[in-house]
Amino acid sequence: MDFTLDSAAPLTAALASGEPYAPRSLDSLRIADADLRAALEGRRSLLFDGGMGTMLQAAGLAAGELPELLNLTDPEGISAVHAAYVAAGSEAVTTNTFGANARKLGGKAEVEEVFRAAVGCARRAGARYVAADIGPIGALLRPMGTLSFAEAYGLFAQQARAAARAGADLFIIETMTDLAEIKAAVLACRENTDLPIVATMTFEEDGRTFLGTSPEVAAVTLDALGVEALGINCSLGPAELRGLAKRMLAFTAKPVIVQANAGLPHVEDGRTVYGIDPRSYAAAVAEMVSDGVSIVGGCCGTTPEYIRLLAQVLAGSAPTPRTVRPAFTAASAQRLVSLPAGSRAIAVVGERINPTGKKRLQRALRDGDLDYVVGQGISQQEQGADILDVNVGLPGIDEADVIARVCEQLQASTLLPLQIDSTDPRAIEAAVRAYAGKPIINSVNGTRESLDAVLPIAAHYGADVVGLTLDDAGIPDTAEGRFVIARRIVEEAARFGIGPDRILIDCLVMTASTNQAQALEILRAVTACRERLGVRCALGVSNISFGLPARELMNATFLAAALGAGLDAPIMNPGSARYMDVVHSFRVLNGEDEGSGAYIERYGGWTDPYKGASPKAAPGGAPAAGAGADAGGEAGDADPIRRLILTGRKGEMEEATERLLATCDAMELINERFIPALDEVGVLFDQGRYFLPQLMASAEAARAGFDTIRRLMPAAGLSEKGAVALATVKGDIHDIGKNIVKMLLDNYGYTVFDLGRDVDPQRIVDTVRERGVRLVGLSALMTTTVRSMEETIALLHEQVPGVKVLVGGAVLTPEYAERIGADYYAKDAAESARIAEEVFG
Repeated sequence: MDFTLDSAAPLTAALASGEPYAPRSLDSLRIADADLRAALEGRRSLLFDGGMGTMLQAAGLAAGELPELLNLTDPEGISAVHAAYVAAGSEAVTTNTFGANARKLGGKAEVEEVFRAAVGCARRAGARYVAADIGPIGALLRPMGTLSFAEAYGLFAQQARAAARAGADLFIIETMTDLAEIKAAVLACRENTDLPIVATMTFEEDGRTFLGTSPEVAAVTLDALGVEALGINCSLGPAELRGLAKRMLAFTAKPVIVQANAGLPHVEDGRTVYGIDPRSYAAAVAEMVSDGVSIVGGCCGTTPEYIRLLAQVLAGSAPTPRTVRPAFTAASAQRLVSLPAGSRAIAVVGERINPTGKKRLQRALRDGDLDYVVGQGISQQEQGADILDVNVGLPGIDEADVIARVCEQLQASTLLPLQIDSTDPRAIEAAVRAYAGKPIINSVNGTRESLDAVLPIAAHYGADVVGLTLDDAGIPDTAEGRFVIARRIVEEAARFGIGPDRILIDCLVMTASTNQAQALEILRAVTACRERLGVRCALGVSNISFGLPARELMNATFLAAALGAGLDAPIMNPGSARYMDVVHSFRVLNGEDEGSGAYIERYGGWTDPYKGASPKAAPGGAPAAGAGADAGGEAGDADPIRRLILTGRKGEMEEATERLLATCDAMELINERFIPALDEVGVLFDQGRYFLPQLMASAEAARAGFDTIRRLMPAAGLSEKGAVALATVKGDIHDIGKNIVKMLLDNYGYTVFDLGRDVDPQRIVDTVRERGVRLVGLSALMTTTVRSMEETIALLHEQVPGVKVLVGGAVLTPEYAERIGADYYAKDAAESARIAEEVFG
């Protein structure tokens, strides 16, 4: 298909031009041979190679040198590395193109020529399969950074086309930490080539990626996107990765790959060494193979000797058989909602981001006031929603543009998976294309027009879909009539590779005031669809009560009846205490609330409203990780500043700050409200309840308040909190971590001088002197540049002895930071802010 017709919705444009859509399958791919196909089907093991950088550093690669250029300047040396791995038993050899994107190459070479040379190096080494390596771009995507999804896609597409033209056999997309970025890479490879895709992410010791994605979320998202194999690489040793791999194995039937590091790096006598020897490494990998991992190799620190022993582990054995329990799953980048087959688990879908009948929301959408829209999402998360329905359909607006921007901002501020609610296929595609996770499309129906327009989008982007039981004849009156349409949707979805575990059937609630006989028919239809089609069911609960008094009473009663009939995903207002009382009670009855612990905690002091007294206000939903009643406050929180900072609502901070300044001293407001709220955010981040996007959103909200104070009270004696200089050390070209620290410290009120990457030590010293800097932050991602960091620290302490030095980076540990003379080590951006507070007091 031609995916160049519309950057926002290319599939919809191609379908409109008359092109047919064929779902991805192994039969549609160019696969080198039967053995590779067997490996991609999970029937055969496959051995990749080990670390390229490790071998190049041992051969004398200079700090700061782009290893990808060696494909052009020293092809014999690169081929020699590949040949050593082939001799050790590697079947799939990874090209030396990890950083060969146009941004990182910076005009020093063309992407096309680097891939052509790299594939040639691997071929000459005798590689059976050449895997074109694609690594991270080296820049943050929006909303965390400035790079758009389309720009990232363009960079990856250039690499994908170059690799295919050069004759690669498959892709390995690796070392990714951002779910949106890996999605852009996968789509670029899918839409521009017909080669198989292996995709891996990198996880920290806390079991999540740098941006908070868990193994389960990565597995369900990449599986649904259609990669042929998925897994984990880099960061940790094989023993540490085993548990993470097992978590992936539980959520995907696709082959799982693990390429672990040989432990954590450290420097001895000027050399980078790793802590796990080849035999220990192979023994740990063998345990993962017994769990069901079928594709293995090595990452940083591994050499041909490691691979030789892995070949012995795999020799003569077939992959361990495994079964995966089917489940309906939806995911954001940080949260998985799973409704396993055979369970009665439920998920509340928050309905309030829908302009129908909501004049304030309509005005916000027309005015581009996305902060208000995001606020509706945040409040529903606090009140206990599990998924957010997002509908922005209004006459006179560009729905595709608006829904894409709303979804981007919601992903920065909430943790919940999104349900994209629209009747416009272009708007649906614009939202799901850049969505980081596995979204739900609401909806498709039984008409041919809808099936042909929506199901290809769901298939192509790995989305779940809500199927409405209506067709050209309207909504049937009977349960059986609704079931027939549901069955048609399920059968059509199967043609696109969408199974029952990715479908929510909505049997369409009609109002009891005019369609009283249908109320029980709807419940019968729900039961029939679940039991006979194996799907999950959704319902818009509040429709039942239109035209009746005491609507909440009727809705809550119908909700209870529907849950009993098998309803899995009620679409409702989680701000209704009455509805949520039903939900919390049902979660005891269906076994979700094990031991009734959450119910007892919530209702232990509850007063029955039917006994005459007002009911005790129950918290608005069990606290979600990173945003619950105790992590963001209630709508009536006595401290609005705390609430706005904890929920990252910068759009409302100006008004709230202005209001409080009328009765509160500026410094009192900062010291007693802003700073404690930021400290609380830091605690939530440390607890794993907030992740980097939420941390940054909170910091931006605080900065909006600080700026308001400075604007309104220039004579209040407020000044910048202190001057900080940041730099990636000489020879190191990686700067994502440094950039995040800069954004955070900026928002905390510090003056930050960002010196960039590959910075000469003397320039850092000169900046400290000229700008009166008291704290210097140094970053290094490469083991080869840690020596440069040590030299920079020594120079700083020698020439400006009063300055404090903070260091961070993937290759550093607290012990090593102390050895090279650093005053502080920060494991993440939040720790950097705490250190700055300590330094400046």
